[in-house]
Amino acid sequence: MSLISKVANYLIEDAKPLAVEIVEGVLQRMNLEIPEWEKKQAVIMYIEFIEFLGKSITSDEEGVPEDLIAWSKKNGEREASLGGRISDIIVRYPPTRIVFTERMTEIGLEHGLSTKEVTFINKRINCMLDTSINETIFAFERLKDKIIKETQKEMAELSAPVVPIQDGIAVLPLIGSIDSYRANYILEKVVPKVAELEIECLIIDFSGIQMIDTAVTNHLFKIHNVLRLLGIKAIATGLRPEIAQTVISGGIDFSSIKTYANVKQAIESME
Repeated sequence: MSLISKVANYLIEDAKPLAVEIVEGVLQRMNLEIPEWEKKQAVIMYIEFIEFLGKSITSDEEGVPEDLIAWSKKNGEREASLGGRISDIIVRYPPTRIVFTERMTEIGLEHGLSTKEVTFINKRINCMLDTSINETIFAFERLKDKIIKETQKEMAELSAPVVPIQDGIAVLPLIGSIDSYRANYILEKVVPKVAELEIECLIIDFSGIQMIDTAVTNHLFKIHNVLRLLGIKAIATGLRPEIAQTVISGGIDFSSIKTYANVKQAIESME
C-alpha cells in the first residue's frame, strides 16, 4: 500500500475525531463561541468533508461533497433570513483554512508523504473550501434579493393606498421616496384598482414625498395619461417647490394636470 493510500485510509477511519479537533481548533483560533447544535452540525459536515478528501486523494475524483454544498447554502440562507451580513460567515473561512492545512500537513508528514504529496492534499482542501465560500455567497445573495423584492412589494402596497373620500372621488397619498419600482407598482396595481372602484376623480397627493427624480416623474406622468384614457380625472396636490423644479427641469408638461396646494383645496374646488 502506498503512503498516500495509508493517509487516505487514516482520514476515512478517523474522520470523526479529526472533525471535532478541527472545529474546536477553528473556534479557539477565532475566540468564538457558538451554540452546541451549530457545533454538532459543523462536525457532521466536516466528517463528510474529511472522508471525501480521503477518497479523492487516491483517485481522479474532484468536486465537493453534496453535504458541504447543502451546509454552505444553508449558512448563507440563514444569515440572509436573520438580516445578517455575509462577512459574518466568510470571516470564518481563513482560520478554517489554516487549521485544516496545518493539521493535514502534520498528518502527511507523520505518514512520510513528500512535499509534493502534501501540497496536492492541501490543494484539494482549498478547492473544496473555495467552492463552499462561493455557494454560501450565492445562497445569501439569492435569498437577500428575494427578501428585498418582497419588502419592496409590501412597502409599495402600504405606501400607495387608494382612499375613497366621496362618491367617485379618492385620494392617492404618496409617502416617502418614490423610486421606479413604486412608480411601476402604482401604474400596474393601483390604476386598475382605481378603475374597479369606479373612481371619477383621483387626487394624487405629493405632500408626503421626500424625494423624486426626473425618471420617476416621467412614470407618474404616464400614470396620469393612463387615467385620462380610462376617463378618470387626475388632480395633483402638495407639489413642493423642489418637486416642481424637478418636473420643470425634466421638460415635463404638467399644464394638463390641475394642481392645488393641498387635498382640502382640491375637494373645495370640485364642490
